[in-house]
Amino acid sequence: MKNNYPAVFETGDIVFTCIGASLFREVSTASRCWCNHVGIITGYHGDDYQVAESRIPLSGVTTLSAFIQRSAGQRYAVRRLQGGLTVEQKLAVMQQVPTRLHKLYHTGFDYECSRQFCSKFVFDIYRDALGVQVGSVETFGQLLKNNPGADLPFWRFWFLGAIPWDRKTVTPASLWQHPGLEGIYDSPR
Repeated sequence: MKNNYPAVFETGDIVFTCIGASLFREVSTASRCWCNHVGIITGYHGDDYQVAESRIPLSGVTTLSAFIQRSAGQRYAVRRLQGGLTVEQKLAVMQQVPTRLHKLYHTGFDYECSRQFCSKFVFDIYRDALGVQVGSVETFGQLLKNNPGADLPFWRFWFLGAIPWDRKTVTPASLWQHPGLEGIYDSPR
């Protein structure tokens, strides 16, 4: 390995970062969590790990170093399902990735839409490959009304005047807080 990562990562590990753009800062504020972007390690190629992610404009695969580079302060953390994944589980995860690539990003974060966003991408891969729900689906009403720090004027503006309170979504924070994941690495803050 040419890159000197502080830990050995595996296929299926979930990588969390913090995108600095205003929309994603508001996602962090609304969900009360430092992370606002997530991807999944799909293996190692050349001199770097590969990360599958849903990003603007299309989902795809990038290197871990490029994934981290987009993070504010280059902070990132990696979590793994407790006990790790078996070879069969890693293969099941890998089988789910290709059908989710090259899909448009959903900037309205609608879980029930055919388009994707980062946390839906990872949530659905785990659900479909392993039958495990890493994170939770909630409505915007649940998310925003339970957080007095959420910037409701921003979200009204973002949704062109009306927040879709009943729209279902899944946040990077819900994945981050999932009790079935164990920390593998968390960069210094």
